[in-house]
Amino acid sequence: MNPTTIQIVGAAIFAIAVLHTFSTKFFEHLAHTSKRHGGMWHLLGEVEVVFGFWAMVMMVWMLVLEGKEPATQYLDTRNFTEPMFVFAIMVVAGSKPILDLAAGLVGLVASFIPLRGRMATYFVLLCVVPLLGSFITEPAAMTLAALMLRERFFGKQASAKFKYATIGVLFVNISIGGVLTPYAAPPVLMVAATWGWDLWHMLAHFGWKAALAVLINALAVTMLFAGELKWSAAGAEPQRDSTPWTVIAIHLMFLVGLVVFSHHPAVFMALFLFFMGFASAYPRYQDRLILREGLLVAFFLAGLVVLGGQQAWWLQPLLAGMDANTVYFGATALTAITDNAALTYLGSLVEGLSPEFKHALVAGAVTGGGLTIIANAPNPAGVSILRKHFEDEAVHPLGLFISALPPTLVAVLAFRLL
Repeated sequence: MNPTTIQIVGAAIFAIAVLHTFSTKFFEHLAHTSKRHGGMWHLLGEVEVVFGFWAMVMMVWMLVLEGKEPATQYLDTRNFTEPMFVFAIMVVAGSKPILDLAAGLVGLVASFIPLRGRMATYFVLLCVVPLLGSFITEPAAMTLAALMLRERFFGKQASAKFKYATIGVLFVNISIGGVLTPYAAPPVLMVAATWGWDLWHMLAHFGWKAALAVLINALAVTMLFAGELKWSAAGAEPQRDSTPWTVIAIHLMFLVGLVVFSHHPAVFMALFLFFMGFASAYPRYQDRLILREGLLVAFFLAGLVVLGGQQAWWLQPLLAGMDANTVYFGATALTAITDNAALTYLGSLVEGLSPEFKHALVAGAVTGGGLTIIANAPNPAGVSILRKHFEDEAVHPLGLFISALPPTLVAVLAFRLL
């Protein structure tokens, strides 16, 4: 490895950004105790701001060290399709008509689950909705699950243990639940075309194992908090005005259009703008659109794209030097400090990999996708939606890591022993 000066600077800033994500709760605490600079501390405590902020710092360094042309050329060569898509899909999936449709489907499925009332609904949100992410994409599944969990189960009476256990299982299940198809999970999408993985390949080598792990995780946390789910009145079913089926159908068409054209920003952004016009024309069928949350998540992911582009010089040789067994656990660990899609993309650039190595790399990347906020692209969306129900309005990274460990271990057993 012969890194350039800007690559070393980029790696150092990336490390600082990772440490910053583990310190957001500290900054939020300062924001609540400091009257003079509370606004600045609150800004630094917004986890969605972290990587965008440090990406700007890195670009300033690049501008100083290399000049305007190399800096702007670097930005021009970054692919910001994923941040744009996550923003669009979050807003559409979080609209009232889509949530009304999802609530009806969740209630229907829950009626067939041999669990009582709210326990069945909770189980479906943590099991069926993450698996649905294999078809409507993981960011859409995360948005739907997080919004419905927030409405029904994250009230004032919900304990901190319950909330952290829920978010830990949700993040892990979303990460592994998207591998039933080759287009929904970002780490799979990065390699599926290059390695020739189709739907049947994903189902045979990943899908059924992931589905079993998702089922076990959801059932375990439901049974663990059965008592709290039974008596808690904080998550009473929300009362909504009925939405006409024509409006639901139109919103559903927008959602499907975004999914179908998820790799073509010119198309899906045009659809999104058309959706915004339709939502503005019929405000009586809408609640507040989650534009702020979506923009913050897009800013976070865009910052990750900019900073991540300077990490290939040490990540790719590190992956190439591992065998199939080592790469699984190595990818699981590395995913906690970098986006799992970046890991698999770098692995796809290595020539002559064995099928075992490829499977281990992707399985490890999705296994560790729930351990931290930055591990999987949909995680910032879940944090943005749910964090106001946590102390100091911040999800503690250590709390998330600890709560995600048990479901992650279940995923490890599923992918390595089955």
